[in-house]
Amino acid sequence: MRSIWVTFSKEGIHKYPAALDDPNLATGDEYDVKFLGYLHRHIFHFKVWIEVFHNDRDIEFIQFKRWLEKMYSESILQLDYKSCEMIADDLASEIQVRYPGRWIKISVAEDNENGCEIEYPINYMPGDEANLDTPRDNAAVISEN
Repeated sequence: MRSIWVTFSKEGIHKYPAALDDPNLATGDEYDVKFLGYLHRHIFHFKVWIEVFHNDRDIEFIQFKRWLEKMYSESILQLDYKSCEMIADDLASEIQVRYPGRWIKISVAEDNENGCEIEYPINYMPGDEANLDTPRDNAAVISEN
């Protein structure tokens, strides 16, 4: 399978409300992350892969990157309670509308230190976790082209 990838970064603010009172998170010891329950800032680093069907700029990556960045045009992203995984799912949904029928992979990292990486097989919609890890049938794709 062929794919292209682009990267971009964006400042954002979010929180993890459960961290305030979940005893697994607000542990009171060196593993305590209660502070995550309050608004805090990160630089979110994105890396987005998308399937292409030929080698001659099927999706021109500078245009793809500019389109992605435009979706996050606020000066500072206000992400409320969203995790990196939720941010990736939201972004995948938008990409699937504009570029249907393509495999996508998205990485979202906080400060380029911790984050997630999620693959979105063709026809997968975020929220459909039962089909998230289904291997792609490459034979079907070859016959489509």
